[in-house]
Amino acid sequence: MIKIENLKVHYPIRGGFFNTIKSYVHAVDGVELEIEAGKTYGLIGESGSGKTTVGKVVLGLETATTGSIMYKGEDVTKKAARKKLAYNKDVQMIFQDAMSSLNPRKRIIDIISEPINNFDNLNEEQTRERVLELLSIVGMGEDALYKYPFEFSGGQRQRIGVARAIACNPRLIVADEPVSALDLSVQAQVLNFMKKIQRDFNISYLFISHDLGVVKHMCDYIYIMYRGRIVERGTREDIYNNPQHIYTKRLIAAIPSTNIEKAKEISKIRKEVEKEYQEHYNDYFDADGKVYGLKKLTDTHYVAMKGGES
Repeated sequence: MIKIENLKVHYPIRGGFFNTIKSYVHAVDGVELEIEAGKTYGLIGESGSGKTTVGKVVLGLETATTGSIMYKGEDVTKKAARKKLAYNKDVQMIFQDAMSSLNPRKRIIDIISEPINNFDNLNEEQTRERVLELLSIVGMGEDALYKYPFEFSGGQRQRIGVARAIACNPRLIVADEPVSALDLSVQAQVLNFMKKIQRDFNISYLFISHDLGVVKHMCDYIYIMYRGRIVERGTREDIYNNPQHIYTKRLIAAIPSTNIEKAKEISKIRKEVEKEYQEHYNDYFDADGKVYGLKKLTDTHYVAMKGGES
């Protein structure tokens, strides 16, 4: 459905008396990613890895330095804004903080109807019926129509955010840390709800997160990002059952466990991973600390290491 090729986003660092460009920050440095219909793709990494920047470029909120995003045979990074209307309708977003992403001065009917008014030619009554339908889909009733965001819980606000995201029947939703601001019990409810929406409407997700525990529950295919590049990609089973890159192993080892009896075992695994990181660092990063290119292990599993493509 969407194919991202050699995506790079470089930010200039300026300085000196004439404020000239001294160097560049390589926030995203050659990312490639393919998204199929009805699937969930995890884009995982720590803060500063470049994952959110990739999401912003996909949404058109950030400009790529080089690279392409192919959609329906066209590179949407090259098209004029007025010609991207169909793409903008087909690609929507669920934000991390539901409260700050909902205008506190607007009622729920106005918030959800905004994308409908932008993209669909419906009259006032048809719009109201569409908003009611969307609220019903996310498990909320007519009584929510004329309320304001502060009158709802965190989980309810995130449901409203989902209703707004699916208002125009998108093909892809970029979900940037969509449950990180919620309590654990509410997280599970929202994630299960998102999976139901996906089944019902054949929506694809680009699920951006730093939490591999959440990603394991949601994603079919996983991309691990570090220092602006993909260090490992594969199916959920590839990544969790057979992690190869040392950074992936560190992320998995950092997943917390509620099992007290396994605490010593987990601590031991983390120490072993850190030892491996120190001893085999040069197998995964070059002399400048740059991530190597990807090397094919299986038809679905790739890892960035010495000998991989540049």
